[in-house]
Amino acid sequence: MSETADVVLFETDSRGVATVTLNRPQVHNAFNDEVIARLAAIWSDLASRSDIRVVVLKGSGKSFSAGGDLDWMRKAGKATPEQNRLSTLTLARMLKGLNDLPQATLALVHGACMAGGTGLASCADIVVAAQDAKFALTEVRLGLTPATISPYVVAAIGPRQARRYFLTAERFDAAEACRIGLVHETVTDEGALATRGLEVVAALLQGAPGAIHDSKRLVARVAHAVVDEALMEFTAQNIADRRASAEGQEGLAAFFDKRKPNWSV
Repeated sequence: MSETADVVLFETDSRGVATVTLNRPQVHNAFNDEVIARLAAIWSDLASRSDIRVVVLKGSGKSFSAGGDLDWMRKAGKATPEQNRLSTLTLARMLKGLNDLPQATLALVHGACMAGGTGLASCADIVVAAQDAKFALTEVRLGLTPATISPYVVAAIGPRQARRYFLTAERFDAAEACRIGLVHETVTDEGALATRGLEVVAALLQGAPGAIHDSKRLVARVAHAVVDEALMEFTAQNIADRRASAEGQEGLAAFFDKRKPNWSV
């Protein structure tokens, strides 16, 4: 069975494996309202499907995802405060939808995995990355914060590493991502990534679906990592305020003008 939308590809197979492919390769799979809405709808559908046992997330073209589309973010920051807040809250809920899926989830990462892309990967149960993958949490260089993705990134890499990478916005490679816990393992290239993906899926299909679901709930409970409505509201308001702020608008403008922002020395 195959169902296709331009910005996200979705297909399932007879084993109960769903593959979700971000499909805006011309912008390195950066996401906007359309992508977020499509992903949210897919997660909502999958959450109630007992025939799907494993969900694989990947990106088409040269990258996994460059994160939020900066033109989309700039325009959102100029919208009314309520429209801006609702936009970020929709993103927060989409991320939680992926994080909370009852099925086992696997992200296969190659190329750029930046900002919100890192957040998407952090929501997956398992992440395998090709050695060419590059990661960064670049928001502060645009006058923004990694707010809506923060519960998942901090859960993946811990507060100590988050304090570094949230503040420096340094790029880091797949080996470093593996060392700090964002990635579970690395492989040599995209061919090896596809092969390893098949192997991990095969291993996941050996587990009982109900036991996998309950194991995910167990980890969330014992880690005290509940993402509730209040936390989503807080993170959504945080990034909404930053997008509309003078710094946020200056950072985004500087990006499009191909110049340094006024705080950069």
